[in-house]
Amino acid sequence: MKKLRCVIMRGGTSKGVFFNENELPRDIEERTKVILRVIGSPDKRQIDGLGGADILTSKVAIIGPPSRKDADVDYIFGQVGITEPTIDWGWFCGNLSAAVGPYAVDEGMVRARGPKTTVRVYCVNVDKYLNVEFSTENGKTVYEGDFAVDGVPGTGSKISLDYSGTTGALTGSLLPTGKPKDVLEVRNFGKIEASILDVSTVVAFVRARDLGLNGTESARDLDSNRDLIESMEQIRLEAARISNIEAKTALMPMLALVQEPVPWVNLATGELMRTDDVTILSKVYAAGMMHKAYPGTGCITTGVAAKMKGSIVNEFVKPKAGRNGTVTIGHFSGCISVDVECSENNSSFRLEKAAMYRTARRIMEGYVYI
Repeated sequence: MKKLRCVIMRGGTSKGVFFNENELPRDIEERTKVILRVIGSPDKRQIDGLGGADILTSKVAIIGPPSRKDADVDYIFGQVGITEPTIDWGWFCGNLSAAVGPYAVDEGMVRARGPKTTVRVYCVNVDKYLNVEFSTENGKTVYEGDFAVDGVPGTGSKISLDYSGTTGALTGSLLPTGKPKDVLEVRNFGKIEASILDVSTVVAFVRARDLGLNGTESARDLDSNRDLIESMEQIRLEAARISNIEAKTALMPMLALVQEPVPWVNLATGELMRTDDVTILSKVYAAGMMHKAYPGTGCITTGVAAKMKGSIVNEFVKPKAGRNGTVTIGHFSGCISVDVECSENNSSFRLEKAAMYRTARRIMEGYVYI
């Protein structure tokens, strides 16, 4: 067998296998074969590899020297298929991105700069930049801290990710269709209104009630409703078609079911969640299943949509909740917040800041055998 050095890291509510770019084959077909063997795909249990048989844990990150002068490192993300021998290279994971800066420092690719280090990351997949700020000490990442992320046990050191430079990441435009709201003609479903936005990733937002949902449904309830899953997939495919991204990625856009906040049961803790500080309730469908937490890139897009007048998400934002820059999203495993600063004049929408906060942890380093 051959062996490859790798690091397993958690970033936010995702976990992935990190490689130094020099460890992998340059040829994309050979690289794909190697990564599929590392993760253990295709197999619904991924029993013969490092994958966790879930969309949140079937991920890889490839970190290399910067190909741009204004970046510290290059970041290539791959979402590995579970039951199909595929890797989607057409986007990047916002949660896992929290671990990119810490990985780069701990691997000696970027020098720590005092108690706070900012790593400027060039996201090769989408030709955009991301700034990752985190605590460092004695030249290494500080992982311990008191910041909690819903969907992750315990606490860790707070990591700031600013996505303001990722507008139009996949389509080249904040509004791929040029409108804050569209009417989709969906096969075997009919008409449904949707708002499609592209900030770090593309998300199509629809009202939960338009699919007969009230927000109290569990992820298992939704995943087991095959008619609903098929309808959501058809809505997602139609949103991909009118956004002109079908050829770029098989998994985008994500589909978000949004509504006003109502009490819901936290998937991770079993507790009933209060709605006092929640701006919007949203559940995401992606890769054929419901996301058990909330995608980081989707969080950014949702926060921006909440601030955009005329969008479906903005319909559910109470006037008082929209006065400050923080948008708090309720999801299956708790809440996630994003700080959004923007200016809107007539038809012009300018995004000045889109930051969320995560934790990360270096779990294992060593060799994987293939």
